[in-house]
Amino acid sequence: MTAIAAREKLATVLLGPHLSEKSSRAAEQNKQFVFRVRTDADKLQIRRAVEQMFDVKVTAVRVVNCFGKAKRFGRTPGARQDWKKAYVTLAEGQDIDFLGAQ
Repeated sequence: MTAIAAREKLATVLLGPHLSEKSSRAAEQNKQFVFRVRTDADKLQIRRAVEQMFDVKVTAVRVVNCFGKAKRFGRTPGARQDWKKAYVTLAEGQDIDFLGAQ
C-alpha cells in the first residue's frame, strides 16, 4: 500500500465526534474525546487517524462496540445498525477544538 493510499484510508476511519453528556464530561475531566469510527477499524488505525487529522499526541485508545437496537417498522421487525465508538486519551497539554474557535 502506498503512502497516499494509507493516508486516504486513515481519513475514512473517523466518522465524526460522538456528542453526549458522558463524552463532554470525559473531555473536561480526563482529556478524552469520543469518536464514531468504522466498525472494521482497530486501535492503531484510530490512533494514527486522530494524530494525522488533529495534529495531537494520543496516549491511549479504548474501543466500544455498540449493538443496534431491535426496532419495529410498522408490522415489520428490524434493527438499527451496529456501530463502534472510540475513547481517545490525549497527552498532557494537547487539546482538540471541534468548533475552530480561537
